[in-house]
This record gives sequence, C-alpha cells and structure tokens, in this order.
Amino acid sequence: MIAGKIKPFLVMEILDRAKQLEESGKDIIHLEIGEPDFKTPEVARRAAIEAIEGGLTGYTHSLGLSSLRQAICHHYQKEHNVKITPERIIVSSGTSPLLLLTLATMINPGDEVILTNPSYACYPNFVVFLGGKCSFVDLDPETGFDFQAEKIKKSITNKTKAIIINSPSNPTGMVIKGEELEMLGQFGPKVISDEIYHGLVYEDKARTFLEFSDEATIINGFSKLYAMSGWRIGFAISDEKRIRAMQKIQQNFFISASNFGQQAAMAALNNTEQFLPQMIKTYNQRRTLLLEELPKIGFKIRKAPTGAFYILADAREFCKSSYDFAFELLEKTGVAVTPGIDFGQNAEGFIRFSYTNSIERIKEAVSRLKDYLAKR
Repeated sequence: MIAGKIKPFLVMEILDRAKQLEESGKDIIHLEIGEPDFKTPEVARRAAIEAIEGGLTGYTHSLGLSSLRQAICHHYQKEHNVKITPERIIVSSGTSPLLLLTLATMINPGDEVILTNPSYACYPNFVVFLGGKCSFVDLDPETGFDFQAEKIKKSITNKTKAIIINSPSNPTGMVIKGEELEMLGQFGPKVISDEIYHGLVYEDKARTFLEFSDEATIINGFSKLYAMSGWRIGFAISDEKRIRAMQKIQQNFFISASNFGQQAAMAALNNTEQFLPQMIKTYNQRRTLLLEELPKIGFKIRKAPTGAFYILADAREFCKSSYDFAFELLEKTGVAVTPGIDFGQNAEGFIRFSYTNSIERIKEAVSRLKDYLAKR
C-alpha cells in the first residue's frame, strides 16, 4: 500500500507537540513553521470579501481565471523580462497539487528524479507516491549547502526524467546563482523549478529558470511572499502540451482553485508596492539578528543565507540526532525549531530556524536557548 511508503513531515510533529504544550499553559516561541506571520494584505482580503459578497463562490475555468493568468504573465515580464502566454499557465489549490500534477506528466514507475540533499522535506514523497525513485545529490555543508550544477550532472543517468530545484531554498535560504542555473539548463532532463520563495530575497536577486530554458516547469504561488498560505492558490508555468495534460488531471482530482481565492491573489499581485517593501525589510532585520546571535551561542553558520526566511545552522556541537535535539529544546526551553534530518540525511545535526516571528520573540528565543545550552 502506497500510504505505508509516505514518511511523516517532522516539522508538523514538532508543531503538534508545541500545540499540546501551549494547551497545557506553556509559552512556546514558534521558529519551526515556514509560514509568514504577517496578515494577508488588506487589498487581497478586500478583494476576497467583495468576491464572496458578489457571489463568486463557484467553480472557475479548470486552468484558473484568465485575468489572473494574464496578471501572472505581466508579472514575469516586469520582474524577469520573460514573455509567457496565459495558455502556458495553470492555477491550482496551492503549489503541492501542482508538483504532483507536474510529476504525473513526467515520470513512470521506476523513473528517477534528482533532488538535492538537503531539500524540502515533502519532495521525495511526491516522487514515491507516483512510483518514481529519488536520486539524491549531496550539497556541501561547508559552503552553506550552495547549489552546484556540476554535481547534478554527474548524477544524471538514462533513467533520469526530472530535476527538482528550489531557489531561494527551503531549508537553507540559499539563492542559486545565475551561472549555475544556466549550466543546469544544458543537461537534458526536464527541470522543475520551485520558485515559491521568489521575492523574499535580501541581497541577490532570484532568477527564474525561464530565463535559461523555455522547456522548464515553474511552480510558484501566493503562500509565502503574499502571506496567503491558507488561501491555497498556486500556479505552474510550462509548455502548452504539458499544461493541457495537467489540466485534464486537475479536472478529475481538484476541479479548480476557489474563485474568491484567485480574486484575492490577483489583487495582491497587482498591488505589491502597498505591502512588500516593509514586509521584506522586517524579514531582513530578523535574519540579520539571528545571523549575529546564533553563532554566539554555539550554532555555526558557514555562509549567510540571502533568501526565503530560513537559517539552517550547524548544531553538531550539541547533538548527533537533530530530531531528539529539536524535541529537547522544545520541552526544556519552549522554543520550537525544525530538525535538519527532516530535509535529508545530509542535514543531520543541523537545525532550521524560521524567522517568521517578531523581533521581540526571536530575541526571547535566543535568550532561552543561550541559558539552557550554557547549563546543558
């Protein structure tokens, strides 16, 4: 049975225990979940309310609203100077269904998909669910897990059907350099580029893979940059033939994303100047604080991450099992963090800190960790 092959999402197990402790009266500081702590922008909330009151609560076209797809085309033209058409876009209920749909059009049982190690914890489960096999490429912890296309090239076989990349990265926060993306585009297998953290960049600019290959599939959405995680609106960009194949699966399994959710997403996309600059400034202040304070209490950071809202810090001075250590910190200090093992064996001994909490709470978390580790 396929369900028996799906591994648990460890960060959710941390969250479940944290919620139990909160219910018992313990004060928990959440640095484990990769979910924005900002409200969904007012312009998006208003658009959704107006849509609901206007009766826009039924199904939409299975590809998504044409107006939203056109807005996405305009966004990629403006931000990346890449021209795409609405026919190359499908909107769905978040990015997870889109990854499933994409892989369903690319792999058969036994085919291989290349993933970096570490990488987003759920990627392997999508591949396994479809009967594929994961081929993991270890990134070097001494370079901050920087992406190296040459390592990917050495892992390609005649069974390789797809390569999944994520920039900015969860869990490392690293941004893949343009030259590495350009090299990757020359290798042959189809690339699935998860760009859900695009826009959350503090030094470099994240490049879309469409700048380097028109044959890639891009997965993006509104959960992270637009603080709309619960709205479940994502989109994929690919060639028209693949989009048609994905559309047919969506019609059977998911039908369409909500109309009012798409209206909210379109309002957010068209009015980013109202909220994004301050949001990004705040994230960067939190990132800077943790980059300064974590090394002082024993967590090693080889290279400063410049994207998303994560720091994957080396905790091997404190533990052999990041899973046990994360639960220990939760129970003893009330600070919830994510074990590196959730993202692959290559991140064992590391802890992921998510700076989706206020400066004040992050400072309190560092203080608690400092006091506990000094006495441990």
